[in-house]
Amino acid sequence: MAELRLGPLLRYTDDSCATVWVETSGPCTAQVRCSNGASGTAPAFRVAGHHYALVTVTGLEPGTAPSYEVFLDDTPVWPLPDSPFPPSVIRSPGAGETVRVTFGSCRWAAPPADGKDPVGPDALDTLARRLSADPEAQPPDVLLLLGDQVYADETSAETRRLLAGRRDLDEPPGAQVADYEEYCHLYYESWLDPEIRWLLSTVPSFMIFDDHDIVDDWNTSAAWLADMRTTDWWQQRLLAGLMSYWVHQHLGNLSPAELAHDPTWAAVHATQDGTDALRALAERADTDLASVRFSYRRDFGRVRLVMVDSRAARVLEENRRAMLDPGEAAWLREQVLADEGAYDHLLIGTSLPWLLPHLVHAAEAWDAALCAGERGDRWARFGERLRRGADLEHWAAFPRSFADLADLIAEAGSAPGAPAGVYVLSGDVHHGYIARATWPSGGSSAPVVQLTCSPVHNSVPLTMRLGFHFGWSAPARLLGHLLTRHGRCARPPVRWRKQGGPWFGNQLMTLTLRGRSAHLRLERTNKTSTLHTAHETPLPPT
Repeated sequence: MAELRLGPLLRYTDDSCATVWVETSGPCTAQVRCSNGASGTAPAFRVAGHHYALVTVTGLEPGTAPSYEVFLDDTPVWPLPDSPFPPSVIRSPGAGETVRVTFGSCRWAAPPADGKDPVGPDALDTLARRLSADPEAQPPDVLLLLGDQVYADETSAETRRLLAGRRDLDEPPGAQVADYEEYCHLYYESWLDPEIRWLLSTVPSFMIFDDHDIVDDWNTSAAWLADMRTTDWWQQRLLAGLMSYWVHQHLGNLSPAELAHDPTWAAVHATQDGTDALRALAERADTDLASVRFSYRRDFGRVRLVMVDSRAARVLEENRRAMLDPGEAAWLREQVLADEGAYDHLLIGTSLPWLLPHLVHAAEAWDAALCAGERGDRWARFGERLRRGADLEHWAAFPRSFADLADLIAEAGSAPGAPAGVYVLSGDVHHGYIARATWPSGGSSAPVVQLTCSPVHNSVPLTMRLGFHFGWSAPARLLGHLLTRHGRCARPPVRWRKQGGPWFGNQLMTLTLRGRSAHLRLERTNKTSTLHTAHETPLPPT
């Protein structure tokens, strides 16, 4: 008899259907039954010895929130026996309702309940405890996880013990994960956390990867990638990381209609073992950028989210370096500008911030110019060492892509029927801040705001905290100006100023969108393992 190994995760939802993801211990048929009669069934599929199902639940009604149970071959497996949590529910949005979007990134798996947490209370854990303890607490309508859902290169003591039982950790990649089986352990370690498991079963979630889902500095540069390909472990790591991402994270980002037209989804189900079909997808993602897309779009009523892959879609050759390959850039433009006047708010999700502290932006633009040969070969070699050592690989390190995104946002924010606001949601940098963008001449008539929230559960050294504080200052802007002059960098087409932060500590931001108004709340964890409001403001900030 098959058992529930991981999940359920509530993923895609709309006013009539939803998808629920599970991992099972063997072949079976998974079924979801809701208290209002809505239901769905799906056969498990197999990848690398593991079995999964993505159940499409139909018959939901707008504005309702029925509880649900999960069955495997008619045996009930969820909720767990003696669960201390409320029943899991599927909320179907009603027309014109307020949309609450909670987001963050960088969640290193929390230690066991009886262990000391080296980085402080987990913000998602504390959110789950608040929601489960208070029936009147308002849950998010959607949870956006903006990268580093697992850390393949920074493993816990428990994971290192497991790896040591499988192979010699003195051989590369050492205490980092190496294959699909080890990636699965990372998801067990992260998602079997009781609070997280319940939270993900009852709040719809959408996800995108960042570098640590594969390895720190993933796709920093062509030279970096060439060096990685000389190792005997990189190819297996990359393929395993992309395969496990597709199974655990990407599938749930897609609607049932998109899944119905997805060739990999069809290929995985067409055989008893979908491993080869999924490995073929991962290989194409490595060698043929235009053939694979991990970006996606979701509309929540009159709120549009466009989630952008700012890792796997990169073009790395110095003479045509870009954050997005041409096909991806064209797709982004189409999603942002489609259906003129159809949405009141535009959310652009990208794991890496578009607008950074001014000195950091200038340093990345300067370094990009050096690496491109603007100051000769010796400076180019220095620039490459600096790029890797200082993680200079955000949007600012791809100047043409930075400018192209600025132009696209300006066009969307000034078109007839423009949204009330454009919000770029990001993480990665282990602190939070708000920055307002303006254009020197022309540009967006709608307010444009960078909202950065990170980490959910991690830390940042004191030296970097001081650096991020300094990076927004007037002296830092002057120093940045000197760097960009040396690099002969073009002036950015957009200007920006910090309007909140920087905030440090484990945190979440919640964006509440009602009609054409927007409100932001930043919450951080404290020593009592609860969330407290650190900042609250209407958007754009006043």
